[in-house]
Amino acid sequence: MSAKGIVKALAACAALCAVSAPAMADDTGFAYMHDLRKEGGRTCFTDHYHYGSGSGVTKAAAQKDAIGSWASFTDFEYGSDWARFSRAASKSVSCSGGTGNVSCQIEARPCK
Repeated sequence: MSAKGIVKALAACAALCAVSAPAMADDTGFAYMHDLRKEGGRTCFTDHYHYGSGSGVTKAAAQKDAIGSWASFTDFEYGSDWARFSRAASKSVSCSGGTGNVSCQIEARPCK
């Protein structure tokens, strides 16, 4: 086969692989540096917590902002598979302040 034929064959293979490849999970692989365990159908960090902080006019707004902070950093470090606060374990939320100026801190172990 000529060089031109090889290039065409490789291009066809690459196009076919791109079309038929399954969607990949978004997991950076860095989570596996930590100890993991199965918990209720999820895979969770055993003792590594992530933290988030937020503020808002109401407690609900401040909590939402803090969860966004937690999820954003967790996504950056481990990928979106780990960044769903709803799947996290050992959640802790602490808020202070009053109406119009609430601050919240959260911590949780990422799970996927």
